[in-house]
Amino acid sequence: MCGILGLVDTPWESTAAAALATLHQRGPDAQNIVHLPGAVLGHARLAVIDLVGGAQPMHTPDGRYTIVFNGEIYNYRVLRDELAALGHVFATQSDTEVILRGYVQWQEHVVARLDGMFAFAIWDQSSRSAFAARDRIGIKPLFYSTHQGLALASTLAPFFQLGGFPRRLDYEALRDFLAFQAVLAPASFLRDVRQLPPASYLRYHAPTRQLSVERYWTIPAASAAQPPAADELAQEFDRLLQDSVRSQMVADVPLGAFLSGGIDSSLMVHYLAGAGAKPVRTFSMRFGEAGYDESGHAEAVARQYGTEHHVIDAPDIGPDKLLAAIRALDQPLADPAYITTAELSRLTRSGVTVALSGDGGDELFGGYARFLDVEAHHPDNAIKRLLRAMIARGLLPGSLLRRGLAGQELLLYRRLELGPYPSSRKSLQRYLAPAVWPACRQERTLEGWRQLALAFGGHMDSGSLMRADLWTYLSENCLAKTDRASMLHSLEVRVPMLANAVLERALSLPAQVHFDAAGGKLILRRLAQKHLPQQVWNRPKHGFSVPLQSYFNAQWRDAGDELFGRSQAIAPFLQQHALRALWSNAKTGKASRRLAYTFLVLLIWLDQYKLDA
Repeated sequence: MCGILGLVDTPWESTAAAALATLHQRGPDAQNIVHLPGAVLGHARLAVIDLVGGAQPMHTPDGRYTIVFNGEIYNYRVLRDELAALGHVFATQSDTEVILRGYVQWQEHVVARLDGMFAFAIWDQSSRSAFAARDRIGIKPLFYSTHQGLALASTLAPFFQLGGFPRRLDYEALRDFLAFQAVLAPASFLRDVRQLPPASYLRYHAPTRQLSVERYWTIPAASAAQPPAADELAQEFDRLLQDSVRSQMVADVPLGAFLSGGIDSSLMVHYLAGAGAKPVRTFSMRFGEAGYDESGHAEAVARQYGTEHHVIDAPDIGPDKLLAAIRALDQPLADPAYITTAELSRLTRSGVTVALSGDGGDELFGGYARFLDVEAHHPDNAIKRLLRAMIARGLLPGSLLRRGLAGQELLLYRRLELGPYPSSRKSLQRYLAPAVWPACRQERTLEGWRQLALAFGGHMDSGSLMRADLWTYLSENCLAKTDRASMLHSLEVRVPMLANAVLERALSLPAQVHFDAAGGKLILRRLAQKHLPQQVWNRPKHGFSVPLQSYFNAQWRDAGDELFGRSQAIAPFLQQHALRALWSNAKTGKASRRLAYTFLVLLIWLDQYKLDA
């Protein structure tokens, strides 16, 4: 895993080294910059495959093409053989060279052939053009700007080191962050920087300064064919997941697995052990709070497979640890599990360089109860319409709004912490100063999620809700959390659940195959019943988070009081009275703890980066 930087016809060559330095923990093994006519490419390397020969930036022998690459390509040996048969001669054993040669052979079509996680950029000296791409589900991040020329990087952090680069806050990104706890591509917290969406590539022609962005893969609708029975599907995915884990074991460094004790990570350990990994190294966290600890289930799996198991007690996340973790983020992310994932990554990196994770299992296989809360369950009627009308006229309190919503609007309301509901407790306007309301465009809150959910037949059913989460909640929250937390400790995390073959087969199935009377994840539960201890699968679903209210009233209280007390200076675009009331009420359980944490993260981050409002 690595960090990449690219500058094409920009005024920031002199600050390229400082920008690349922000990616040091993504690539601690080597940092290299090449200055080419019209372009600068930088690479921070975490060496995993071909430790000696895989150095970057990497050039073709004629010097025409240069690549910087972050990620791993699991089918690179198959592609290498195909390219060799076409006459390409390889100088290294790295997957980086396979992408580079593949681009020479197939141009942009190479991305559709890649099975892995990736973000890369290629400079073509002959045509003076840049090409960059991001993997299908957005496992690896990529940011870019055309403010002056083209600048691109693995994270937002390098842009803060480019001398004179504008620090203007993007209010639409702020809006979605407050609504969804994460910034959704293509926005970023900087108005002049975009995130390249998942499954997309960009081209930039330097002489004309023309940029184009295109999708190379789209989330498919389910097949109309009758699906096999559950047992047959379980057998099929047993093979697919086994093959995926085996292919993702390729590494020239020690490899292990996160083991939470849940079905997804436990299955990864099963397949890892079955593929002959010796030793199987597993890593988990033990919580002291009731209702949070899964370490006993993880230990049962570790015993069954004889793993070399390591357990860390969940740290006392004091204010210093909280502040350091949030300040390390390149842009705000308010998933409380980020902090605990960072601690787990620190433990894991002490034993291995690469870890497998079960990320993606819930989204692909129906792991959330909200996927069953569909539009058809909430039809509109005359009473609801009358209720909405009376609330709009001020004849009834806005606290009743939820009871008046129906269909799509109710589903969207339930997804949001804050939104375009002026009289409701979820009112975004309550927390934002009136002067910035127009810039936030509240009516477009989670518009990308809504469009995705409606792209599969024009209504929100279980299948469309599951698909909408792939390029929103999964890519920009779950995978971003894992990427930032693991890279903070120079750990590469791989996600076999999201391999191309698993992804394509799961998406070909109608949503109902994932659910029965016991809930979702029917296919994975069948696999768990076949392979794992009963205590792993015969229990309620469990999350991986922290007890926010107890932290608000103990370890984080003073830091929170101080930050919310200075909120006028840190974030003058917020409604200070409402903000402080939220913090006070959240400590006593009278307001949303998740929303209070969202604002806490925002204040910590803005206090560090000090954007121009």
